[in-house]
Amino acid sequence: MRSQIFSAKIRTEMSDLDHKNEKSASLLPPGTRVALGFALPVVGAITVFVLGGGAPANGVENIQTSAVLFLGPLAIISWLLGMSWYGLAGMGMRGRRPLFAGIGFSVLGWLAFLLLRFYFVQMIGSGQANSGRSFVYLLLFESFAVQVWVFGLLFRGVADWRGPLTAAIVSGLIFGAVANLFYQEAFVSSASSFFYFGLWGILFGIIRLRTGSLLGTVVVQAMQSFTAWVVLVPSVLPDPNQLRSLYLASGVVFLVILWRLWPKQVEDYRV
Repeated sequence: MRSQIFSAKIRTEMSDLDHKNEKSASLLPPGTRVALGFALPVVGAITVFVLGGGAPANGVENIQTSAVLFLGPLAIISWLLGMSWYGLAGMGMRGRRPLFAGIGFSVLGWLAFLLLRFYFVQMIGSGQANSGRSFVYLLLFESFAVQVWVFGLLFRGVADWRGPLTAAIVSGLIFGAVANLFYQEAFVSSASSFFYFGLWGILFGIIRLRTGSLLGTVVVQAMQSFTAWVVLVPSVLPDPNQLRSLYLASGVVFLVILWRLWPKQVEDYRV
């Protein structure tokens, strides 16, 4: 009984804090918040990246270090801005039912991609000595750090400015652009990779819109990348033709899932 009362008190206090944050955010026009939410994290991340030495030499560990120098500051600045403007709920940090709904929707894309990965891209082994470290990197940086900025800060800002559906599409395309530039699995840059990463991002944007939470997609994104590219070890650079086939086939599957998840009415929005 006491624990229930304590939990209710915590939820009330968090709700009051979110309302205060929303009130402070209303002092800035929505368009200004979107511009600041896009520019400040990027400028801060680039500054840290340059001061940290820029892009190091090739190699998985060096690539991860390079990405951390950019994605880490990006997430921290986005978190501070988002919490001051929107609060936890506004940033998509919802657990319980929204969390499990987000996991359920995004698992569909994960399983489809994993099956296609088996079929299209040749595997040379399984597992790595540093696989635990790789998963932590994927979860904290390629997944959580990027999504806090894209589906937390930017999604909420664009939703206030141009509407929730526009927010899902715009934030998804930004996710795809970042993934194509910084993710380890972006082995080649081509029209097919832009097609795949863009649709992957829009799928996550629609899931964020339908559930009101980004936590489920954060977990599944890390698991998808980990199982497809760490557990199933590719060659140093997989065959570009195999990758193009994988990207195109996965994009088509994502389109089908998007068609099924696309919100049909305003009541489907969970901003």
